Amino acid sequence: MSKYFLITVSFIGDKLRTKIMSKSIKVLGTGCAKCQSVTKVVKDAISENNIDATVEKVEDMMEIMKYNVMVTPALVIDGEVKIKGRVPSKDEVLKFLK
Repeated sequence: MSKYFLITVSFIGDKLRTKIMSKSIKVLGTGCAKCQSVTKVVKDAISENNIDATVEKVEDMMEIMKYNVMVTPALVIDGEVKIKGRVPSKDEVLKFLK
């Protein structure tokens, strides 16, 4: 599995600024108990490990189907489906974020 980061570089005066973009995380699901559990696990993992990430809950079935997900909950990180149909452990989430 390849790892990559998007880095933006800009010059302000004589100073070079770089910024590593945050991870994009989507929890796909209709709001069921398992979907809520995935959201909690993800938010706990990123807050406890000081990870820069945005978490979005996607409940619209048409949007969920764009990811070829037929069973929820599902976890999408940077556009890639990582988990379908179950609640990941906090350690699994951290592994995907590194």
